[in-house]
Amino acid sequence: QVQLVESGGGLVQPGGSLRLSCVASGTPFSNIDVMDWYRQAPGKQRELVARITAGGSSNYIDAVKGRFTVSRDNAKHTLYLQMNNLKEEDTAVYYCNVPTLTRTEGGLMSYKPGIWGQGTQVTVSS
Repeated sequence: QVQLVESGGGLVQPGGSLRLSCVASGTPFSNIDVMDWYRQAPGKQRELVARITAGGSSNYIDAVKGRFTVSRDNAKHTLYLQMNNLKEEDTAVYYCNVPTLTRTEGGLMSYKPGIWGQGTQVTVSS
């Protein structure tokens, strides 16, 4: 089972930048296909914000497109989230995750979140 440790959060002013890191262990990093970044703001549901595959393709929700960049360093077993031009609405606890491809009740394949780490707090405030 993969273990995930997030770091890099902190307090930053609007317009500032942070780079989050997620170190994965417990399974060969080369075996990990999809890796995700989630966030959970106070009083809101946890949401998927970015995804990267082993092939390097990435996806982002509209709210972070053009500002966030997800990447991975296989040698360091680490997932990154570069966050630029941060806004107050980006304030949340950020989590990385390694999802599992599963079959739904309707017979469709979908990704289900795996084990969560503790997350790292990002606070954007002036």
